[in-house]
Amino acid sequence: MVIIDMQQEMQARIDAGRPHVHGDAPTRIAALVTAFRHAGQGVVHVRHAETDPASPLHPDAAGYPPMLCTTEAPGEPVFVKHSSSAFATTDLANHLRAIGSPKLYVVGAVAEFCVNSTVRAAVDLGFLVEVVADAVLGFDLPSHDAQTIFDVTMALLAADFAKVTDSAAVITSLHG
Repeated sequence: MVIIDMQQEMQARIDAGRPHVHGDAPTRIAALVTAFRHAGQGVVHVRHAETDPASPLHPDAAGYPPMLCTTEAPGEPVFVKHSSSAFATTDLANHLRAIGSPKLYVVGAVAEFCVNSTVRAAVDLGFLVEVVADAVLGFDLPSHDAQTIFDVTMALLAADFAKVTDSAAVITSLHG
């Protein structure tokens, strides 16, 4: 499982009342993390770091640390990216190939940005991808509401890049 950008800044956006979908994604991700760890499956953490000290995602900023639901366990890798895709500025692809992980379950934030670009890059690199939609946060844009953006993003990913599933189905498959 690849967890993208579930950092304190995402919780701050929710707490500030920013329109979003799947505000319960942290709870779902926590359940998925538990299920993956229990099943002996890998959990990979990806964090976004900005170089601008004024950014809420600068490593010294309050928004940078992981949300509690995605704190890594000992031995779980953490990749720090400086781009939208988790593959463009990290060694994630080599790591996944080295551990023999051709299939990825992607969760995290934000659907229309880093989740979208990471899924597309993963497919281009030859990975099979399932997006766990109810464990993905989406936010609004000035021109469109959060639900519309999320729905269109998931539809585009499902049309040509990934299987879109939900956390209950993934957890059931891990137990079976």
